[in-house]
Amino acid sequence: MTSTRQDAAISLSVLERPTRKRRMLVIVNPFATTVSARLRNLVVHALESRYDVTAVDTEAQGHATAICRDAAAEGYDVVCAFGGDGTVNEAANGLAGTSTPLAVLPGGSANVFCRSLGVPGDVVDATEHLLRLADTLPVRTVDLGQANGRYFVFTAGVGLDAEVTERVDAHPRWKARFGPWYYATVAVDLFTRRYLLGRPPRMRIALADGRQQEAITCIAQNSDPYTFFARRPVRVCADAALDSGTLAFAALDRIGPLEVPSLAARLLTGSARAVSRHRRITDLGAATCAVVESLDGRPLPLQVDGDYLGRCERVELRAQPAALRCVA
Repeated sequence: MTSTRQDAAISLSVLERPTRKRRMLVIVNPFATTVSARLRNLVVHALESRYDVTAVDTEAQGHATAICRDAAAEGYDVVCAFGGDGTVNEAANGLAGTSTPLAVLPGGSANVFCRSLGVPGDVVDATEHLLRLADTLPVRTVDLGQANGRYFVFTAGVGLDAEVTERVDAHPRWKARFGPWYYATVAVDLFTRRYLLGRPPRMRIALADGRQQEAITCIAQNSDPYTFFARRPVRVCADAALDSGTLAFAALDRIGPLEVPSLAARLLTGSARAVSRHRRITDLGAATCAVVESLDGRPLPLQVDGDYLGRCERVELRAQPAALRCVA
């Protein structure tokens, strides 16, 4: 979309002003993939036609969480996260357990949670969507997951996907320029070096119901899908839902070179059932919690919502039912 079209579309989205404007705090990540100063100002100006808006730019990791905690304490009617999935994750961590709802505007490369809520993936359409909701402000209560105490809105991963996230986050310019293709390139490289030809991490997944599974990667989903490859949804866990009260789990036990093409093809079908039928994928179903522990003493890489959190020998993954209120 050109800047001229964005100007015109957002300007046209300014609707008749309501009698009382709701207080909205807009948290903007100025470093998000598709966010620019000009687009930020256009979006904020449009929202000001229907909301009493205060806009704040994030300055460092964790800043959005602190801002959201303050906003909930100050009684804002709604907090809007304008950025990528990392910004949404930080905002959710600040608003979890409070009565202040979270709205989202897409500003990243994937915007998984935004699309999972049914919010348009285009920022102009998403802004117009928020303007239409100004009078009623419909709220949906959704579950969150927790990984060692850190909330996540759509997924957590231990193993390969966390290592991919670590590598991608180290090269933000390539991530912004090539998007899902850069993720795919990094995934293939790491998979080949570490998981096929190298020494992958070994872990044991222990579910709340007593089941156990050894693996080299564990995926936990709080919502569907797991992620997107451009516009194509990638689904791994069949039982994932935002209001189930549980997390859905899947494990990759091991894999050989000849099995990689078939697994990649199944991931791109958009069918979790197809993925779960792969001989190296174990669909562990839904559970309220699981503990993932290293079997060889090496710390395990961990990511939540596309943010790399580091390495630890033990990861506790737990569902937090009805923990977040969202405008959708």
